[in-house]
Amino acid sequence: MIKSFILSLQFLTRLPIPIAVDVDRKTIAKGTYFYPFVGTIIGLCTYIPYFLLYKFDKDIASIAVVLAIVLITGGFHLDGLADTCDGFFSSRKKEKILEIMKDSRVGTFGAVAIFFDLLTRYVVLSKIPTSKMIFALVFSIAFARLTAAFMFSFGKSARKDGLGAMVTENNSRGYYLASVITFIPISFYFIGKYSILIFIADLLFAVLLMIKSYKTIDGLTGDVYGTCSEVCEIIGFLIILCSSRW
Repeated sequence: MIKSFILSLQFLTRLPIPIAVDVDRKTIAKGTYFYPFVGTIIGLCTYIPYFLLYKFDKDIASIAVVLAIVLITGGFHLDGLADTCDGFFSSRKKEKILEIMKDSRVGTFGAVAIFFDLLTRYVVLSKIPTSKMIFALVFSIAFARLTAAFMFSFGKSARKDGLGAMVTENNSRGYYLASVITFIPISFYFIGKYSILIFIADLLFAVLLMIKSYKTIDGLTGDVYGTCSEVCEIIGFLIILCSSRW
């Protein structure tokens, strides 16, 4: 399992981990269990610049967090969001949409999606109380990764090759369920009922995104998983923000 954890960490982050791990379906499937825990590590890392800067200026600290998320993940999921929006809103047929999503260039819809994603993150994070910031970062990012794992564990791939096909339909459902059973109690200990609320809200969005993706391209891709992660992080931030005002 340690190899699967390392592979998941290498796959989901740009943290320097100079350990070679063979990439095969079994290792990838087992790695599903570690997705929320890798998200936790990302959240803790992104809290560091906030902790160092919030006493100086909270807005600057919030911008630093947004930048840290992009740097630690390599903009991996942000790129997926852009590609998905470019493809889904192009009003083309399936084959052309998949071609657009595979194109490395960013179109108008992708650029707009990136702009509003980063802007929304900054605005919401800047309003979250300092005392709740670490919980917002850790559990929003962790649940977002757990939700992406739900999609590729229970969904089908729109392509026969590529990143999406590698992780989809990979006998990972058992590992996903084990991850849920392990992580939910941990999150509940720290943020109580809001952990359940984030989990359900993320799942609801994932199901809606899956329905849209199935209708549009007859399946899921790595870009769709990235979109799920990006939006679910923001959903988590919003719920933690609301929890501070109730």
